[in-house]
Amino acid sequence: MSKTLFDKVWDSHVVRKIEDGPDVFFIDRHFIHEVTSPVAFLGLKARGVKVLYPERTFATADHNTPTINQHLPVEDALSANQLKALEDNAAEYGISHWGLGHIKNGIVHVVGPENGITLPGATIVCGDSHTSTHGAFGAIAFGIGTSEVEMVLSTQCIMQPKPKKMRINVNGQLSKGVGPKDVALYIIAQLTTSGGTGYFVEYAGDVFENMTMEGRMTVCNLSIEMGARGGMIAPDQTTFDFLEGRLYAPKGEAWTKAVEYWKTLKTDADAVFDAELNINASDIEPMITYGTNPGMGIGISKHIPNANQVEGGEETYKKSLAYMGFHEDDVMIGKPIDYVFLGSCTNGRIEDFRAFAEIVKGRKKADNVTAWLVPGSHVVEAQIKEEGILDILTEAGFVLRQPGCSACLAMNDDKVPAGKYAVSTSNRNFEGRQGPGSRTLLASPIMAAAAAVTGKLTDPRELF
Repeated sequence: MSKTLFDKVWDSHVVRKIEDGPDVFFIDRHFIHEVTSPVAFLGLKARGVKVLYPERTFATADHNTPTINQHLPVEDALSANQLKALEDNAAEYGISHWGLGHIKNGIVHVVGPENGITLPGATIVCGDSHTSTHGAFGAIAFGIGTSEVEMVLSTQCIMQPKPKKMRINVNGQLSKGVGPKDVALYIIAQLTTSGGTGYFVEYAGDVFENMTMEGRMTVCNLSIEMGARGGMIAPDQTTFDFLEGRLYAPKGEAWTKAVEYWKTLKTDADAVFDAELNINASDIEPMITYGTNPGMGIGISKHIPNANQVEGGEETYKKSLAYMGFHEDDVMIGKPIDYVFLGSCTNGRIEDFRAFAEIVKGRKKADNVTAWLVPGSHVVEAQIKEEGILDILTEAGFVLRQPGCSACLAMNDDKVPAGKYAVSTSNRNFEGRQGPGSRTLLASPIMAAAAAVTGKLTDPRELF
């Protein structure tokens, strides 16, 4: 019987099927961080239960970490307590822990792939919705809740109903200035934030086949923002080249055998999906969001739609625009901005900093802009320095911060003030997401760079 990529990975991890119920599903890799793990460990202790496979669990500090002066004690008491709890729990249960100051520390969804922990055909979970990032490698990866974190720690399994399957095909040639983030935001704008609900998505077509691993991770990261359980892309030579030689990747004969298996992880030609969407790459332009969910996005040259042109209630739509200080039929180009954030598990990788630097090279940061440039890991930070990108950024008036989730969700000191506009390369633009009353405009690193040097929303294609 023909199978999709998703079927092949899912079916090979089912421990037991429950009639008219969920599958008991084995998890290969479990990532944990300081925010969603402490209560799970308290549950283990209360029940006197050990971590079943500590070698399959990996801990890193990222959500609450400061992005300056990481050598100093963390000032916020709650953050400090959560970071200490992660360190203590990892030590007690024999779990690998990359805390502040560790060379491998960084955002959980950045350091996993960097170290070859993320592998094709694997099942991966984390108490974080953007675990879908790891699907870029042909893995099934999704976020789980704190009670499920406890379940995986204690049994290495989770109970999950098998989602439906959707394939999104994007074929053709992307225009100059259009990158992976724009592709993802375009798809979400087409489907809305609920269009993928109940589905696991496979991304296919020329655009994804020609995309780098960093780009694929950006797209899969945003799968959750259209309501999907996760997203994945079939592994290929680009995947293998990225993984070969990394710390936790197979070595020698084991590598050869692994690649042989990974090459079978692709959808059979006559496999059937529950839903399918076809997109022409030439229809996509640099994207910007204008509202308070990731589906409220348009091409930078377009006008904000009228309420009767979008799905959902008119009252809710107008409330969103009022929060943002925008109006129906507004032009986005030229709108002034206050903050620029480059980073997060969506766009905190080296490729994102290269793209940002390409625009700002030879230019200066606008005086009205506060910029937070935050690498996703110490490895990315080192690459930025080694490649001369830091020199370009410094010359343009920017300051590089230390790794962490930073202003993506404002759980640390990096908060956008109320009423201020932030062009952000992160993944969510909900009300108050980057600080109480903050106004977030999601964009690509290139769009963020264009705004940073002009002080307003600018079509980045004009700056090449």
